[in-house]
Amino acid sequence: MLFGDEHVRRYEETDGEVGHDWEKGAPCLILTTKGRKTGEDRKFALIYQFDEQNNPVIVASKGGAPEDPGWYKNLQANPEVKAQVKADKFTARARTLEGEERAKLWDKLAAVWPDYNEYAKKTDREIPVVVLERV
Repeated sequence: MLFGDEHVRRYEETDGEVGHDWEKGAPCLILTTKGRKTGEDRKFALIYQFDEQNNPVIVASKGGAPEDPGWYKNLQANPEVKAQVKADKFTARARTLEGEERAKLWDKLAAVWPDYNEYAKKTDREIPVVVLERV
């Protein structure tokens, strides 16, 4: 099973042929954010699903930790990101979802990664759900 930098490396080398279909069949994309402190590119392999407009949607779960993951803090500081879904590479603007839109897409993501529901029980924060809208 691929994790972290190795997951990103193999995904990018193979345009997602290796690494897109991850544990339990969950699909992954590569998200590139600008480090909020360094300004350097930071890459992460993340589970996703598409919304009704065919934009990828991701979850900032950090396994139910009390604080948001670093990549989410990065995109809050600079919402312009890069994404790669298989061989499709594009620039996007990250937007955190709220209310009914968030709930609907949370359910869609939890259907492919049920652990998200367990993570939500472990934390007091509302776990962010983020759509990556192409620019």
